[in-house]
Amino acid sequence: MRAAGPVSLAEARRRHAGPGVPSPCVSVCQMDPDSGLCQGCWRTLDEIAGWSTLSDEDRLRVWQRIEQRQPPQGRPA
Repeated sequence: MRAAGPVSLAEARRRHAGPGVPSPCVSVCQMDPDSGLCQGCWRTLDEIAGWSTLSDEDRLRVWQRIEQRQPPQGRPA
């Protein structure tokens, strides 16, 4: 079961006032042993570890994968 709800780039941009692509982190840092994804931000460990060195273009690619991994709104994972 997921500890946090869905995350979206649009919502992260509203929370983040600075320039660049915002992090998807929602401070729920717990890995799901079955999926290998963070239960808060839907990233893999490799995506989390590499985030700070990614270009904005690569960060947007991660966001695209995050949004694809999530079930449609209103349906359980």
